[in-house]
Amino acid sequence: MVTHARKPVKKVNLERRDDGQLWACVNGEERAVRVHRCFPWSEPGRFLSLRDDDHEEFALVPALDELDVASRRVLEGAVAEAGFVLEVTRILDVDEEVEIRTWEVETRQGTRSFQTRLDDWPTDVPGGGIVIRDVAGDLYHVADPEAMDEKSRRWLWAFVD
Repeated sequence: MVTHARKPVKKVNLERRDDGQLWACVNGEERAVRVHRCFPWSEPGRFLSLRDDDHEEFALVPALDELDVASRRVLEGAVAEAGFVLEVTRILDVDEEVEIRTWEVETRQGTRSFQTRLDDWPTDVPGGGIVIRDVAGDLYHVADPEAMDEKSRRWLWAFVD
């Protein structure tokens, strides 16, 4: 059974709108959402958290087969996108708070905001570049740090271990 803000719902409808965002409608309430896979990661079609821009869970989908065909197709596409490594082209801002660092970046897929723990550092990867892993486990790759603008390089080098 799909849940909405921890309460059971009869139906959640999902669609990809003209703005490119995934939108969920639950009990007449609509919200732009992002997919976050919950554990176990070995079952990518189970326990999908739909979260809003404030990272609050809007709905939880325990299994894709609980959705209608159209919503299932949209969510399957969003799950596939969420599994991609995002390519960072520019760092706009990094803000540190208590135990968390919030990154605002431009990627080839668009502007993104994500969070890392203060003790998690970007790391060099074999084959070149730097990878940043966010608190949800998503990966952000900087293929060529030297090709970034000066401000982005300053932000990046401030956090590379």
